[in-house]
Amino acid sequence: MKVPAGQFKAKCLQIMDELQETHEEVTVTKHGKPVAKLVPCPPEEKSQRPIFGFMKGSISIHGNIVEPSGDKWDVEI
Repeated sequence: MKVPAGQFKAKCLQIMDELQETHEEVTVTKHGKPVAKLVPCPPEEKSQRPIFGFMKGSISIHGNIVEPSGDKWDVEI
């Protein structure tokens, strides 16, 4: 479906709702020339891992991470 930029601006939310139902790409035009394309997102998978906490249990800490290590660094000041 092709939509002029002015119409897209005025009916953006309505056009996105239609896109969600029809899964049809929308090409936005200015002066009859395509300038942008709105495409439907692929369906979400239910088994997708969560963003937060996905590495839980994969890292282990050895030793004291709060106290200085005692190693001397060669640093130029």
